Amino acid sequence: MRRRGHGPAEASGRNYTGAVYGSLLAASVIATAGTLGPFPRLQLVVMLITTGLIFWITHVYADLVGNRLAHRAPSWGVIRRAARREWPIAGAALPPAAAVALSPFVGLTPGDTAWLGLAVAITDQVAWATAAVVRAGAPRRLIVVNGAVNLLLGLAIVAAKAVVQH
Repeated sequence: MRRRGHGPAEASGRNYTGAVYGSLLAASVIATAGTLGPFPRLQLVVMLITTGLIFWITHVYADLVGNRLAHRAPSWGVIRRAARREWPIAGAALPPAAAVALSPFVGLTPGDTAWLGLAVAITDQVAWATAAVVRAGAPRRLIVVNGAVNLLLGLAIVAAKAVVQH
């Protein structure tokens, strides 16, 4: 049985699982951010980046505790490698945060800004998931199915945002 973070995709230096997870996390933050009222753009950007960083730190810690500390105290090199391996979780928050931050320059309203950030997060999630199965050498049919399933996951978050917003 493979431990999380040690499959063929991760061996290539890409943590597709973390990027997909981080993109879904960012989409969820955007979808639920407006439940208590409208958020200024800067506040949404801060929420995205902060949530991504907190989950990144949590995953690094969990990786160290689950895989390393049981055997011996980790060196700084082991900690840095775990942090680098889990970075896609936090990094996935950056494209939607950038879209939200730059949205005034294209004339979007705050409500439209959240939808743009959500669209960017879901697009990233589908792209990372698709890249993972392509990299793994999956047949075309599985690539299409994977893309469709990930799009449905993203659309479920869109539906949640629509329900929460109205």
